Amino acid sequence: MQGVILAAGLGTRLRPYTKNYPKPLLKVAGREILFRHIYLLNQEGIQDFIIIINPAHRKYYEEFAQKNKQFNIILVENPIPERGNGYSFYLAKNYVSGRFVLTMGDHIYEPAFIKHAIKKRGLIVDEKGLFINPEEATKALCQNGRVISLGKDLTNFTGFDTGFFILEKDVFTAAEKLIDHKEEISLSEIMCQAKIPCSILSGFFWMDVDTPEDLKRATEELIRLAPKGAGDGFISRHLNRKVSTWVSAKVCHFLTPNQATVLTTLLGIFAAAMLFVSPRWAAFLYQLSSMLDGMDGEIARASLRTSPFGGWLDSVLDRFVDFFFLAGLFLIWQPEPLWDKAFGLMAIFGSFMVSYVAERYKGAFGRDIYQDIPFLRNLPGKRDERVFFIMVMVFLGLIRELFWILAIVCNLRVAITLILVARRSFKPKGQA
Repeated sequence: MQGVILAAGLGTRLRPYTKNYPKPLLKVAGREILFRHIYLLNQEGIQDFIIIINPAHRKYYEEFAQKNKQFNIILVENPIPERGNGYSFYLAKNYVSGRFVLTMGDHIYEPAFIKHAIKKRGLIVDEKGLFINPEEATKALCQNGRVISLGKDLTNFTGFDTGFFILEKDVFTAAEKLIDHKEEISLSEIMCQAKIPCSILSGFFWMDVDTPEDLKRATEELIRLAPKGAGDGFISRHLNRKVSTWVSAKVCHFLTPNQATVLTTLLGIFAAAMLFVSPRWAAFLYQLSSMLDGMDGEIARASLRTSPFGGWLDSVLDRFVDFFFLAGLFLIWQPEPLWDKAFGLMAIFGSFMVSYVAERYKGAFGRDIYQDIPFLRNLPGKRDERVFFIMVMVFLGLIRELFWILAIVCNLRVAITLILVARRSFKPKGQA
């Protein structure tokens, strides 16, 4: 399949952002809107992209294509953009063959939407419209599985037009009939004339970007949808993510995921050094570094920059921070009885092993341990929970109790994990 992207509009409602600059090249969550289309469609196997552009913006699109040589991009000018987006669509006729995808250059879609939509036919219709303003959105009325009417003012409608189509080349026949008789023609008119199929796909994030407020909200929504979810502990779900996603939305346009990793690591190491100045301030900074630790993953997923190296780097540097902080806390505690020393060392060892067994499971089995063994999601002892617990205990001055409890909880969690993984691994084939 090929991808056709309509990008010839002027984006007047987005000025001053779009003054002499194309809307599809504006950034949302650190990436150009157009790049998001191309990257996500390419992930689903689409190789060739036909982008219909305004001649006034050609130099910007050429720079974009030059910067993204890994994609096969064909720029097609619409010399008469005032004829409407229907005419822009018609200009793709000679560049497609067979089945193709059509999208709007000012729409945003989450990856899961495109993964499901690419398998359907015709116009993708959202019955729920969870992330859009229903009054502003284009509605679609379908009968017998076909689109018969599209418009913002429809009172009787099936759902909302997502701006995402899976079409056959024969749709251009309907376009030719209308273009021969009308000067200005909309894409909606062509699709209604062709009575293209409609497919229902609801509950996923998508929206069109028309105003500066839309730009901001699209970034916030993509960041909000970015957390990994299954691996988050109780503190992360209810506290840390609220902070990290707010910060990520502010910095994702100028901070890369790896830079975020390094910054939170430096904050954690600084927290460890502060133990010898003020343990309470150190504990607070340690918790702050934990709250911000999710930024790298959030920025990576929202900006389509995930990489094996980034995940590996984050995991390794987290271990550095945890070791420096717990070792520093152990040194200023200066336990005297042998049992206290033993439990202190077991607490440090157990903290490492909780993360290690989860990472090694992914390395050995190629899957997330929390997806395969959901029970572990609710078992206490994850990193976010440990860091928050450490902060509370340091504030209360209960260092001895901190190490004893940490040693018991972490090593018990590791033991339970080993038992559950062993049971799962040696379960007879075919047994649920």
